Amino acid sequence: MATAREEPESGSYEISTGTAELTPDREGGWLLSVNGVQSSHIADRPDILDFEYMRQAVAAIEDHYADRATGLRVLHLGAAACALPRYLAHAYPQSRHVAVEIDAELARLAREWFDLPRAPRLRIRVGDARDVVVSLTEQTRDVVIRDAFAESVTPLHLKTVEFTEAVRRVLTPEGLYIANCGDRRDLKSVRSEVATIGEVFTNIELIADPSMFKGRRSGNIVVVASDGPLPDSAELERRLRSDPEPSRLMTATAARSFGSGPILRDAPAPTN
Repeated sequence: MATAREEPESGSYEISTGTAELTPDREGGWLLSVNGVQSSHIADRPDILDFEYMRQAVAAIEDHYADRATGLRVLHLGAAACALPRYLAHAYPQSRHVAVEIDAELARLAREWFDLPRAPRLRIRVGDARDVVVSLTEQTRDVVIRDAFAESVTPLHLKTVEFTEAVRRVLTPEGLYIANCGDRRDLKSVRSEVATIGEVFTNIELIADPSMFKGRRSGNIVVVASDGPLPDSAELERRLRSDPEPSRLMTATAARSFGSGPILRDAPAPTN
């Protein structure tokens, strides 16, 4: 007989990359912060996502893959408490997930604290996201989600053309690359990220709070990219507008025009 899982304890924990803080909420969920930055929220049910950008990402995935019996193969770059893998494993019961987490101790604690799906439904792999992507066989993933941050910034080596090409290589021809891009109000970073992703993929679309697009706040823009079609979806637009935190879908020419920053590339190798 399986034993009941013990509730995690709130408090601060030393992890490989600093400090993790676990805080309960009033609804029976838990907020995980890493080095002072909110990184994950685990609700008492797997079908609830507290973070706005995660709901935006799954709206795009569920619009693209409407059949919940689809055996999606999903690679998550950045795991934290695995809220998004947990949700998608519930929404797509035949799906398989690999979550890449650079912090070994955080990965261990997430398994200890939360009732996450077990392997093979969800595997947590410790390592650098780029190293893992490069090691994978081509066309073996239907969705790649990049949600990796060092504190509040995505490391540069996970934003370049060369990294994005490595992601494209492991995706199926009509697979989705979803990148969570955080930025300040000036939008300089995200405009470069959109330009860079658009340099590699045939089609892109963007999802964000309308005020984020206008540079009125700092926050997140979700980039959705594919070599397959990303047609304007009235259903996706309705879902995003009806969310508790309504957001806007930007597609086609408008999305590409938003990417007005310089394209990001790996630094050239030093010469002797």
